[in-house]
Amino acid sequence: MASLGHCESPGCTNSAKLQCPTCIKLGIPGSFFCSQECFKSNWKSHKIIHSLAKGENVDGRKDDLYNPWPHYSFTGKLRPFPLSAKRVVPVSIERPDYADHPQGYPLSEQAVKGSGLIKVLDDEEIEGMHVACKLGREVIDEAARVCDVGVTTDEIDRVVHEACLERDCYPSPLNYYEFPKSCCTSVNEVICHGIPDQRPLKDGDLCNVDITVYHKGFHGDLNETFFVGNVSDKHKNLVKVTHECLMKAIEIVKPGEKYREIGNVIQKHAQAHGYSVVRSYCGHGIHRLFHTAPNVPHYAKNRAVGVMKAGHSFTIEPMISEGTWRDEVWPDKWTAVTADGMWSAQFEQTLLVNETGCEIMTRRRERDGQPHFMDKMG
Repeated sequence: MASLGHCESPGCTNSAKLQCPTCIKLGIPGSFFCSQECFKSNWKSHKIIHSLAKGENVDGRKDDLYNPWPHYSFTGKLRPFPLSAKRVVPVSIERPDYADHPQGYPLSEQAVKGSGLIKVLDDEEIEGMHVACKLGREVIDEAARVCDVGVTTDEIDRVVHEACLERDCYPSPLNYYEFPKSCCTSVNEVICHGIPDQRPLKDGDLCNVDITVYHKGFHGDLNETFFVGNVSDKHKNLVKVTHECLMKAIEIVKPGEKYREIGNVIQKHAQAHGYSVVRSYCGHGIHRLFHTAPNVPHYAKNRAVGVMKAGHSFTIEPMISEGTWRDEVWPDKWTAVTADGMWSAQFEQTLLVNETGCEIMTRRRERDGQPHFMDKMG
């Protein structure tokens, strides 16, 4: 074979007789070596050229290929990926007031903001909430079926969007204060409000899907954290304890109970397992309005105002983190992440206070109401 010049292996002066086949395929000039032995001995450093040519990191990931905020310092390993176009809701489906507002302002919410008045639902309104919550549960069950390794969060959003439309529902997050998607997908260190994008879910990820549907004037709101593939035992435990925090809080819901007690119950259980409770985001009243009184903090010694009464409808949605309770928000103004990059989990249900306790209106209708992650617990 004719000589191709000198071998590119450091310190080698032999004439080159072969060229890297991957470099030929990628159109990379040079990459000549004297022998297979010389080529193999330099493979670890040489393959970096392939990654750079593909626009990848040196370990083959493409997470940093798209970076809309080059000067932002991320707290963890997750990175944003491009978004698909905003999905459309047919005009035939009843929509909340913010759906077509240019800035997504919920004018009906803003009109009562600060009043602190907790609405007592009448029988007709309770029935409207029952229907919306039942449909919301059906939609999140559809999301659970597709949440898996290799599936993008944008694909989950598409499934959620179409499931809403099939049930004559408007996906409540869409255009709420200009939120661009039909659900929130919060992966790993994302606490809440993650925007579905083109990132494929990876083996071992945690993915929370937060669903709210608007049906005939009422919102039904819930979320679950799902296991993606083979999740580590430590992250399984985080999810398990987070769900326990929710259920222990629900157990105290009854007429006459103070809303501020919910945070005491949640923090006590989380701290007993070495976890922290996120403080920036709370549960909330919900019915004809997406977010309204009462405000329901999940941390201890909070100053929440109000006493539970039959007919109150609200969410409890604790966000429990491995490390610090502190958070920060990505430059997209939505994605809330842990300040230390450690992982977080969340669960949410919409509740109705009744005469003896409460009803979980968004409860799963099968498997005795247990969340989907318990189907995969070993």
